[in-house]
Amino acid sequence: MRQNKIRESLRAGTPTVGTRVFGTSPGVVELVGKTGRYDYVEFVAEYGTFDLYDLDNICRAAELHDMGTMIKIDQSNQRFMAQRAVGAGFQAVLFTDCRSADDVRECVRIVRPDTLEDGGLYPAAGRRNTGQGESGGEAYLQSIRDIIVCVMIEKRGALDELEEILSIPGLDMVQWGGTDFSMNIGLPQQRSHPDVEAARLRVFETAVKMGVPPRAEVATAEHATPYLEMGVKHFSIGADMPYLYGSWKRDGEALRALLD
Repeated sequence: MRQNKIRESLRAGTPTVGTRVFGTSPGVVELVGKTGRYDYVEFVAEYGTFDLYDLDNICRAAELHDMGTMIKIDQSNQRFMAQRAVGAGFQAVLFTDCRSADDVRECVRIVRPDTLEDGGLYPAAGRRNTGQGESGGEAYLQSIRDIIVCVMIEKRGALDELEEILSIPGLDMVQWGGTDFSMNIGLPQQRSHPDVEAARLRVFETAVKMGVPPRAEVATAEHATPYLEMGVKHFSIGADMPYLYGSWKRDGEALRALLD
């Protein structure tokens, strides 16, 4: 079993930097790794189409450059999807749409070993994360215990039970979801509304205070500054689709200007 790069950073208290990919191209993952600037890559499975072979190949590409991996999944069918992603080699699972502390407890159980000690639901399965070899031994159990459990705080119910959620054993990280939250409370696309902004600050400040690392998504490095001042250490910056669109738009407009 491979060492969990993200878990190592959490144990050491060191910062992490990730980026997101919406597509399933292993080549894009390799390009991220080739920069040497990212601790892990996040596959945003919630928003795209993919098959189980893609999960294996994304992990292979990341491992070539000693990067960790995270997957963001839909709430529907989350047990199957999370466990197959872990089996493919993903080291962290970002769960979406939790509305209560009980929802979060279920997320933790999904990726913890099915033992009397752990009380989880992850079985002895000889998938890619074992090298297609022996499962169920102590090294295997520890590798499953090391899987990072991250949840989106993006619903009013989760915000109402925030302190209880942050006290759940086995929860490793939280992430704010402003777009979903604004929609959930009847303010769609109003991420800068005072009520949404107050909720965002509460999530980050409370998570830092209670010792559960919050993860911030930022568009540029400059956007990380206020989070750093709050004590946030974990960031996701950019994504493949916006980067491609931005470059194509900029260069296309520049060439058109010359032609015109």
